[in-house]
Amino acid sequence: QVQLVESGGGLVQAGGSLRLSCTASGRTFGTYAVGWFRQAPGKDREFVTAITRNGLVRDYADFVKGRFTASRDNAKNTAYLQMNSLKPEDTAVYYCAGAADFWGPRSDSRYNYWGQGTQVTVSP
Repeated sequence: QVQLVESGGGLVQAGGSLRLSCTASGRTFGTYAVGWFRQAPGKDREFVTAITRNGLVRDYADFVKGRFTASRDNAKNTAYLQMNSLKPEDTAVYYCAGAADFWGPRSDSRYNYWGQGTQVTVSP
């Protein structure tokens, strides 16, 4: 069993930055890919980015390209989402998730483990 815990969310002004962390326990962190999703009020959960087990390959949703960066430190059992140039439309609960492989990383059905989410609020 894998437990994922997100942290680092908060309130920030438009144009600001936040770094989210996703810390894992329960299994070897480096054995699975990590995805980040978000869900805004009244909207479906959507894919943000995903990173392979070794951190060498990333996939980004178009709306975050050039602003968000996914990374991971397997020695610390932690994945990160660096978010820069934040916009009010980035306001959402952000979730990290773990998958056994990197096939179809944009589909949330590929992920077996989910964190509880962390709130990100971007004010105008």
